[in-house]
Amino acid sequence: MRLTAFGCALAVAVTLTSGCQLAPPYDPPHMLLPDSYRGSGPFRPSEPGKVLSSQRDWWSLFGDPLLNSLEERLQRANPTLAAAEHAYVQVRDIAAEAQSRLYPQIGAEALTSDNKQSLHSLYRTNGSGLNQEGLNEITAGASWEPDFWGEIRNRAREQKRLAQAGAADLATAQLSLEALLATDYVGIRGLDAELEVLRASIVSYQTAVEVARLRTQGAIASGLDLARALSQLRSTQALETDTALQRDQLQHAIAVLVGQMPSVFSIAMIPQYRIAPPDVPPGLPSALLERRPDIRSAERQMAAANAAIGVSRAAFYPNVTFSATGGFQGSGINLLSLPNSLWSVGAAAMLPLFEGGLRRAELQRSWAQYAQTRDQYRATVLAAFKEVEDGLSLTQCLATEVLQQHEASDQATQALSISTRLYQAGLDSFLSVSVAQVQALTQRSIEIQVRVRQLQAAIALIRALGGGWSASSLPTEKQTLPFGPLEYNTSQARTTAP
Repeated sequence: MRLTAFGCALAVAVTLTSGCQLAPPYDPPHMLLPDSYRGSGPFRPSEPGKVLSSQRDWWSLFGDPLLNSLEERLQRANPTLAAAEHAYVQVRDIAAEAQSRLYPQIGAEALTSDNKQSLHSLYRTNGSGLNQEGLNEITAGASWEPDFWGEIRNRAREQKRLAQAGAADLATAQLSLEALLATDYVGIRGLDAELEVLRASIVSYQTAVEVARLRTQGAIASGLDLARALSQLRSTQALETDTALQRDQLQHAIAVLVGQMPSVFSIAMIPQYRIAPPDVPPGLPSALLERRPDIRSAERQMAAANAAIGVSRAAFYPNVTFSATGGFQGSGINLLSLPNSLWSVGAAAMLPLFEGGLRRAELQRSWAQYAQTRDQYRATVLAAFKEVEDGLSLTQCLATEVLQQHEASDQATQALSISTRLYQAGLDSFLSVSVAQVQALTQRSIEIQVRVRQLQAAIALIRALGGGWSASSLPTEKQTLPFGPLEYNTSQARTTAP
């Protein structure tokens, strides 16, 4: 009769555990977004739609085989990225730990011992009873906490949503490292171009020094011209040394990104390196909410905080636990016999009656944490749109600036050529040549820097648009669990984010 009643209680518990949900309905903010990134079209609420097609290996848009190779090495060997992957594995395991409380906890125990008590034990009658006896025991037990109020389910749901946020954080870290590598690589190629200009200028300035020396020796010009020519030569040589130092530092930074020691890593110079910025379609503003992993991470953290409210609400209701134990206990070798059997079944319920406002404080804190995540989500969305608008403005303005600066550089080079010919013909002083040299070198250096900024702005825009990531890459709540309750192959559990 007792076993029947216990079984009926379990059946009722199973029925009730699936019917109570104390977490509030989850309703993320519905933000108003523009129809396009430019213009003054009407505003409308954003709706999750089909993610624009894009590619995860976005760096291939630049058409540089070495950059492609470096990005692939970063995926395999970057220690920061590997640490982020292990952090994601940990949050998945925490989700599995929370999920495990939904299932009965079953254990078994075997015990054998030989026991002797003192002849002078308290309450022992002299000369009566056994003084030494063996004990053998085999028992199995099970306990289960029915989730009447959804506390376990909401805690598991909270951790699984945090694991989804962890997957998005991993994607954010990966995208940041990819963009940093591409930015540094473009910076190196820009310094290569500057070194090429500086070295060509040094050759030209050495020629000017010889001309000034000959004119000084021939009393055609004063020593002032020679001093100016030597000053211009030495300052340009010093600038070449500083530029080479900057290149070395960027090269060292790239070595660390690809997981190599800087002392054994090098990137060869490429003379006349030319690369055009790719055309980056921004897509629709409403799609940005699903293309940015940091936005999805903020949204999943908000969803997790929503589930945590259900956990705090469940603390106001009693906790019920069912337990059962059975086995055999005896002192002889005939352990597995009916007289040596034992069993115990029971149920326990616990409801705190007074805790000085503890549960109410926890509930209020849960609501405040949810409100905080909502505000953080809105802030993340606004920051994302600012980055996109900045990227669009930069790419558009720098495209115009490149053309303007190229014309200015051509004019400065032409002015230097005219000044040099006039000086050699004795029609002008070396001061005009010196000024023209400085102006030509400055304008050519600025042109290279503007082109580098244009490429780096394209990289920043790609990063701001999500770098080819989409919300479809995010694992579902079920997929965040590294393994099922009956799976014991741990090699299958250690998987990284999709």
